[in-house]
Amino acid sequence: MRDNERVTSAIREPETPAATTPPRLIATDLDGTLLRDDKSVSPRTVAALAAAEEAGIEVFFVTGRPARWMDVVSDHVHGHGLAICGNGAAVVDLHGGPGAHRFVKVRELPRNNALETVGLLRDAAPGTVYAVEQTYGFYQEPAYPKLHMEVPDDLAPAEDLLADGSPTTAEPVLKILAFHPEMEPDAFLTLARLAVGERVTVTRSSPSALLEISGPDVSKASTLALCCAERGISHEEVVAFGDMPNDVEMLTWAGRSYAMGNAHPDVLAAASGHTVANNDDGVAVVIEQLLNERI
Repeated sequence: MRDNERVTSAIREPETPAATTPPRLIATDLDGTLLRDDKSVSPRTVAALAAAEEAGIEVFFVTGRPARWMDVVSDHVHGHGLAICGNGAAVVDLHGGPGAHRFVKVRELPRNNALETVGLLRDAAPGTVYAVEQTYGFYQEPAYPKLHMEVPDDLAPAEDLLADGSPTTAEPVLKILAFHPEMEPDAFLTLARLAVGERVTVTRSSPSALLEISGPDVSKASTLALCCAERGISHEEVVAFGDMPNDVEMLTWAGRSYAMGNAHPDVLAAASGHTVANNDDGVAVVIEQLLNERI
């Protein structure tokens, strides 16, 4: 999940890693990667995704977005129709369309881990405010800023929202969001990871100081690995695309990976290849090259 703000203005020519195993699956982030800054999917990208599926290459959307925000790509699913949402917290069948998504796999954040994390971060970074993301519900503290275009189901302190008997107990917690109004985003991420240890997985995808906190060992990479194992697909047969820190593990895991021209420096360092920016259809550029390799 990220705003329309660009992380960098760097524009790179596509840089392709040496071809190895033919790809069987493409895993792509959405915001800042597949989507243009206006949240559209360009005609060139639509054509490239369709061509990949026609060539027998599965396409997985792998995003920090919740399932209810997947309408931006619901019209472009092919074949299996599955997407990995919430930074790996859920695998969702998009075939039902907006509001009718089916959860195929849920990797929830244990409430005790979430409560411990809230307390530790309150001590380490005073002023931190929280929201709670569930399979269908969204709850937040009163001081949490209006970062998302939606109305929360309830307003209450995070400790109350995560407590036994709260309105949130009817659904799994997928992640908690932690926002700090003053800290620099990467500094907040580093501080949080040191403060909470291995109780949870902490990452970020927004240009603001907004952290996304999932269950231990839950990431885009680990859930993608599970989905690939179910299909008999090895990591060498995966091509991945991303632009922000929540993509780093996935880009490192995949056999071939591409950082967008607008990517965070950590992503540029992690990926085995680079492509042009999201507004220049960087994902489509690489898919076209991959398909040409097969001819």
